[in-house]
Amino acid sequence: MRDIKIPGQRHPEKAHRPDNAQPKKPDWIRVKAPTGAGYRETHKIIREHKLVTVCEEAGCPNAGECWSQGHATMMIMGDVCTRGCTFCNVATGKPDALDLFEPGRVADAVQKLGLNHVVITSVDRDDIDDGGAEHFAQTIRAVRHRSPGTTIEILTPDFLHCAPSVLETVVAAKPDVFNHNLETVPALYPTVRPGARYFHSLRLLQRVKEIDPMMFTKSGIMVGLGEDRVQVHQVMDDMRAAGIDFLTIGQYLQPTPKHHAVDRFVHPDEFAAYEKVAYGKGFLMVSATPLTRSSYHAGDDFERLRAARLKKIG
Repeated sequence: MRDIKIPGQRHPEKAHRPDNAQPKKPDWIRVKAPTGAGYRETHKIIREHKLVTVCEEAGCPNAGECWSQGHATMMIMGDVCTRGCTFCNVATGKPDALDLFEPGRVADAVQKLGLNHVVITSVDRDDIDDGGAEHFAQTIRAVRHRSPGTTIEILTPDFLHCAPSVLETVVAAKPDVFNHNLETVPALYPTVRPGARYFHSLRLLQRVKEIDPMMFTKSGIMVGLGEDRVQVHQVMDDMRAAGIDFLTIGQYLQPTPKHHAVDRFVHPDEFAAYEKVAYGKGFLMVSATPLTRSSYHAGDDFERLRAARLKKIG
């Protein structure tokens, strides 16, 4: 039986790849080990509800800090992804059938954690006709029902192999923020995100705005994969042309020797420069630091995003 705790079984598509050396992390990447009562309580609630978090599955460096504050990013539709992106630590393979009771368990956990803002993401489910769009919508509705005051941010797959109408199913459930990450610059897609298409992902986010112009849209990229500054600036321009409100930029960290190599560790000053450029291009909200991740400080950032729109409207 497959054991996804074993790297070779977790990532069968990477098992025969040559090892990539993992360079020593600089001082600005260091994080504290998870401790404290808040962390333990979050862990307990997640386990009791048999939920999966991207914090654990992707090996997020901020998990200790976020869980200590009662924040966890729910990952729905299982813990096995149908894609094999070279940067990602989520297990790859053939997933189990969808759990019809999962939306209710997510909603219950959100209520027990007392979240003001929740981020819900998922694995890619290319094995399902609608890519899991209806499951996303049901989860959003369940959280709304149990915690009407909680704002909801979703981080979705690209629905690449689905009918265009499935996006309407998700948007109609009215999440407060629709996030889909471009992950990297288009030139690196063949080696970093081979199962995806850059312009499809960009168009997905543009269509969200066409369906509901008032819905906040968000996207992010990693740096340190081999891109250059000009390419990053071009992605910013592409995102603004698609009407994206919120940009995140973080340092790529290599999960195992079988994953894509770290090209370099980008200095915090370079992240600060990216943030300045991005605001100049018109983003309402930008988070660009080495440890930035899509859902890191998402609740506080949402309040700032909402305030920025109100200020812009005037």
